[in-house]
Amino acid sequence: MTSRRCLLALLLAGLLLTSAFGKPKKRTVSRSRTVPKSSTKTAKKKTAPSPPPSPPSTTFEGQTASRVDEFLEVARQTPMENVAALVPFFEQLYRFQGEQNKDHIRILHYGDSHTAADEWTGFLRALFQNRFGDGGSGYTHPGRPWNSFRRLDLRSGGSNGWYSDGLVGRAGDGMYGLGGVSLTTARPRESVSLEVTCETLEVLYLRQPGGGALNFFDNGQLIDRISTDGELAPGAYRYQPSAGLHRFELETLDSAPVRLFGWVAEQGRGVTYETLGINGAQASIVFNWQEAMQATHVAHRSPALIVLAYGTNEAGNRDWSKERYREMFASLIHRFRRMAPAASILVVGPPDRYVRKGRAGWQVYDSVDRIVEAQREAALGTGCAFWDMRAKMGGKGSMRTWVSAGLAQRDYVHFTASGYRLLGGAVFQDLMDHFQTFLKVRRQVIGQNRDGQTSENP
Repeated sequence: MTSRRCLLALLLAGLLLTSAFGKPKKRTVSRSRTVPKSSTKTAKKKTAPSPPPSPPSTTFEGQTASRVDEFLEVARQTPMENVAALVPFFEQLYRFQGEQNKDHIRILHYGDSHTAADEWTGFLRALFQNRFGDGGSGYTHPGRPWNSFRRLDLRSGGSNGWYSDGLVGRAGDGMYGLGGVSLTTARPRESVSLEVTCETLEVLYLRQPGGGALNFFDNGQLIDRISTDGELAPGAYRYQPSAGLHRFELETLDSAPVRLFGWVAEQGRGVTYETLGINGAQASIVFNWQEAMQATHVAHRSPALIVLAYGTNEAGNRDWSKERYREMFASLIHRFRRMAPAASILVVGPPDRYVRKGRAGWQVYDSVDRIVEAQREAALGTGCAFWDMRAKMGGKGSMRTWVSAGLAQRDYVHFTASGYRLLGGAVFQDLMDHFQTFLKVRRQVIGQNRDGQTSENP
């Protein structure tokens, strides 16, 4: 009989060969796809947070828009690098579709401001949930850890008496939880709120000696009192509300210290796509986080896929040579492998970028070169997939075209909402193309009976 190890080796070999010699089916990125509304019932007199808007239904006018379309079309013919590293993720998706495994497929997406904006990740979330089912919002930061913080699939708020640990320039004790950010206060009557549709909820916090207490409310009704006092360790409060839209609130009761890591809201059976971006972050920020604390939270989420999307800010940091950055990034990947050995890892390279140079005006930022190559070498050298965003958007110097087309902002660094959604659609289509290839190879290697169940051949 074929063993599980042999099966995986065959799948890897088949996918490697298909990626090396086969060309993806030609298909343009859709700009008119809409995301259907959820069928989940909501509470009376409340409206659910709006889903991410769909990409523009009409093509942008002008030559620059046509050029972006050409860039994306060419990118479709360039396969993701080392896609075989995604076999464990694809296998989980396959088993999930066949209802052979757990109720949720969880994706953790770490990164900088491109990630934190949640336009890119929000559209990826909508696409995954449209295809595989809406598993809820998953993990989100508590309150508003920075002024521009948002998630497009929920509403989050808080009072002004909280201090945000873990942001750029705010390195503390490293006990920040899953996403590298926590909220702390030692004042009474400070609150955070979350408005979300879910069937289960968790409050993640730090249990600590002398920790304060919190009142927990659901739609204005006091449900419980949560104590954070105890031996130093991650703490979790679990609650099962009725299905639908809820407004949850936590309020401190005394002057004892309270530290919150985040909320976890899930529903039904499907995908959670969890945005873990920090404005201004470089990949090395993760080494400021206490690994044991982060590892506990990562293991609790049990991700099928981890996306690492850094590099824009590192390009402006002269301390990073290509060699030093490659070594650091490889160490970062090894760290996530220790925390989530069953997860696939996808590294997304930084986009093209320009910089203003005096009278010369906006010039291509050459420093991006060394970051892209260092990330590629680190990813391929540690068995990760690599998605070269700069190449996908048209290569070095392409940011000017995106700006002219209204798909990127005038800082020549960030994209507009429409641009982020186009990139999200490109990532998703690449993943789904390779997922279909995986399914084809899997059928050829293993075989499938008429009931859709796989059967191993002796």
